[in-house]
Amino acid sequence: MNPYQEEQIVTATEETVGKRVDVVLSAALSISRSAVQHLLDTGAVTKAGETVAKSLRVEAEDSFIVRLPPVRECEVQPENIPLDIVYEDNDIVIVNKPQGMVVHPAPGHTDGTLVSALLYHTGDSLSDINGIIRPGIVHRIDRDTSGLIAVAKNNAAHLSLAAQLEDHSMYRSYSAILRGKIPEGGTIDAPIGRHRTDRKKMAVLQAGGRRAVTHYEPVRPLTGHTLCKMRLETGRTHQIRVHMAYIGHPVLGDPVYGGGQAPFEKKHPALFHGQCLHAGELSFVHPTTGRKVTFRCDPPANFTRIAELLEQE
Repeated sequence: MNPYQEEQIVTATEETVGKRVDVVLSAALSISRSAVQHLLDTGAVTKAGETVAKSLRVEAEDSFIVRLPPVRECEVQPENIPLDIVYEDNDIVIVNKPQGMVVHPAPGHTDGTLVSALLYHTGDSLSDINGIIRPGIVHRIDRDTSGLIAVAKNNAAHLSLAAQLEDHSMYRSYSAILRGKIPEGGTIDAPIGRHRTDRKKMAVLQAGGRRAVTHYEPVRPLTGHTLCKMRLETGRTHQIRVHMAYIGHPVLGDPVYGGGQAPFEKKHPALFHGQCLHAGELSFVHPTTGRKVTFRCDPPANFTRIAELLEQE
């Protein structure tokens, strides 16, 4: 039996040349560095047909084939992981997810997820529409993005929230620190689909992409950067990160879409745990009461500190 679920191809970019291969693959595949190191140790990563050592430094034009193991549903176990619960009732849980936490199990990352924490917190009180790998999960945010996620505790709540996502009536806004100066707001209406050569990335695709709309508004200028408020009209994978990179203003700290290794990031590496992107506001009609509810949470301390230092430079 093939012990691997799929193969992913990761190619070197200008920003990844010279970095350790485990660091590069961790960012490209959105799995933990320890999981990547295990794949390297077991020969699941090859370059030009040869296995790759953990200490390898990426060179220009390198291309790596990574064989990822499958996620088995029986592996999802409750874990006693602290959660920042913003709100909870019999129908929904609103969680402020920290940077670095994966929402649900995926190849190479089966523990330490939000789902595992929710299973411990709620027991069996989660919707099962998405199966036992993703119980209660109606929408997601990226591993290295922080902020609000709505979780359904029963199927009726799940269907209501999913319908509001589908018809774009659920309001979701983000704070982002973007590279470059953005003097005025605007709307990006550009279709997004899977990248043609790097299957772990998304890209603007005029042919074959799905409609994606992002609204952005500058909040205040920072030295060489701009603090912006972003509003999602649609919810494609990596949408804000892809769209802002597309117009030449990638999210600071995002190594996948051109926002990593900025001079400021190199100067203050301890402050960066991922891209400077925070889901700070969530609004929808409550599944049971029919009333509009709104939830807000502040960005994490490192995000706030980065903005403060950029104002002082």
